[in-house]
This record gives sequence, C-alpha cells and structure tokens, in this order.
Amino acid sequence: MYKQLIRPILFLIDPERVHHFIFKTIRFFSSLGFAGIFRAIYLVNDPRLERELFGLKFKNPVGLAAGFDKDAKLYNELSDFGFGFIEIGTLTPKPQEGNPKKRLFRLKKDQAIINRMGFNNKGVFDAVENLKKRHRVLIGGNIGKNKVTPNELAAKDYLICFDALFDHVDYFVVNVSSPNTPGLRELQDREPLTALLKELKKENTKLAKAKDSKPKPILLKIAPDLTNDQLLDIIGIVQDTDIDGVIATNTTIARNNLKSDILLKEETGGLSGRPLGNRSTEVIRFLSQKSNKAFPIIGVGGIHSAEDALEKLDAGADLVQLYTGFIYEGPALIKRINKAIIKRSIN
Repeated sequence: MYKQLIRPILFLIDPERVHHFIFKTIRFFSSLGFAGIFRAIYLVNDPRLERELFGLKFKNPVGLAAGFDKDAKLYNELSDFGFGFIEIGTLTPKPQEGNPKKRLFRLKKDQAIINRMGFNNKGVFDAVENLKKRHRVLIGGNIGKNKVTPNELAAKDYLICFDALFDHVDYFVVNVSSPNTPGLRELQDREPLTALLKELKKENTKLAKAKDSKPKPILLKIAPDLTNDQLLDIIGIVQDTDIDGVIATNTTIARNNLKSDILLKEETGGLSGRPLGNRSTEVIRFLSQKSNKAFPIIGVGGIHSAEDALEKLDAGADLVQLYTGFIYEGPALIKRINKAIIKRSIN
C-alpha cells in the first residue's frame, strides 16, 4: 500500500516539508493507540535475529541511520516499525539552522536523494531533554561539530556532545564524513582523526569511572569516497585508538551513472540511495578483509531490498542501517529484511 498509494502522494510535496509532516502523522496515530497495530504489522521477534556487539544486545540487526530523527523526537514511535536500533543526530553543541533551503532533493529515476542539510539540529541539550523518556529501543548518538567551529577546535565540540549524551545513549558515532559542513572531511586524515578519537576515548574512560559505569561504545562513520590507501589508514586508526567499530558509509559526492535530469544531478551535497549501494558494499568488504574482521562494521548505503541487506552482511557487515531505502520502500522493508535473515538461518 505504501508504494502504490502513500508514496506517490508524499512525493508530490517538497521532501523537507514531507519529513515534518510524516513526523506529525506518526506521532498523531501513535497517540491514538496505533503503536500496537504498527508493532503487530511490522515487528519481527525471533531469537535468530538477535546480535551482540560491543557489549550491547540488539533485538535485530536492522537499524535506522542518523539524519532521520536528528533531534531525538520520535525514536520510540519509529521503533514500532521494527527497527532493532535507532541512531539520532547528527547533533552539535549549539543549535544551527543548517544550509539555506532548498537543500533536499529526490532523484526518483535513481531511487536516490541528494541532501546538503548541513547538520541542522536544535543542539545536543535539546535532544537530551527528548531522550529523558524511557527508551524502547537501543539508541546511538551521532555527534559532530558546529559549522563555525574551526577544525583545530573541533575536539571541544565533540566532547561537549559526548558529555551531554553519555547518560542517554547506548553507543556513540563520530561523524567526520558529512560532505555538507565545510572542511569536516579533513578530520578523516590520520593525524587529526587519531587525536580526536583518543580524546573521546580518554573522556569515555573518565566519565565511566566517575559514574561507576561501563564506557560507551564509540564508532566512526566514514565516507564512501575514500581511496584504498585512506581506508587502510582507517583500519590503522581504529586499531591504534581501540575504538569499537566503523559505520560504512556516509553519503557520496560522486555522481556516477545517474539517470535523473542534469539539473538534479548537479545539485551539491551528499548522494544516498541505490547509486551508493555498490560502493558502500565495496568499502565494507575492503575493511572486513584487510582488517581480518578485527572490528564490527555497520553497513549503510543503498539498501532498498532484503537482498541488498544480505549483500552487506555477506560483505562483512554485522548490522545494517536504512535511510533512503526506508523512504522509498516504506516500513515493510524492515520486516522483509528480518524475515530474509531468519529464512537464511534455517537453510
């Protein structure tokens, strides 16, 4: 019903406006008691789906990627569609509007999206207030820096977000790979990235000791546009800093073999969706093989079917995340992936 009836109507409207409309609609129906209906339709509970990684137990390996619920407004309601975990953010210390509109574009012929949102969010402390509700799902906190913060002071921004979220999320994701904040991807270089991750690891240990709790898992989200040499550097950095894993990948600045109109293709920003699928899988496979599967990988990028998700898992991903596929395929995609994983475990 989603693809035949609901999506064609939603796709007539500006994508950013639709995003806010969907949030209001989901919240409205959940408040009327539809949450139980959503769970009955979409949720798959089966012990064969459970995964244990970096000390956390995931009910299933299909998560929602960062960018959809930036300000942690709807994580409980979204979990009713069957997600095993939800990543909020990217959050920055101070609220920021992001880049000027229009900044979100559908490439329908390619089943893709280009965004140049620019870390628009209400700030980490607003999200913390939203996170004080009881979580029904594992939550990841994706953190970044404010646009006006120079790279040499970036660590301070990441530490502010880390400290604020420590008591409220289950794991952290360090985002240095968005193409929409000027200069951010320079932090992926070996020296600044190693320094940043070591600072966060140090803070993690300090906070855990002060609160008599365990340190929180820290993952690194990387770009798909890195060369093989740069990916080898990433493997070295993960091992040198002893962080807990990698999310592969963020959006791409490449525009290869797109079918959409030239004006759409030339929009600046990060491309997500089907055209990213092969490259993100290549990155997952490279990291997994070259590191001898030394750390967990969360695979994201171009997952529009159960087969796409299985391909990521076969390449070396331990968990997968959806974003653009969720928009194009609807919530039934989560159930299809989980059912396919169960079916494979039987055969």
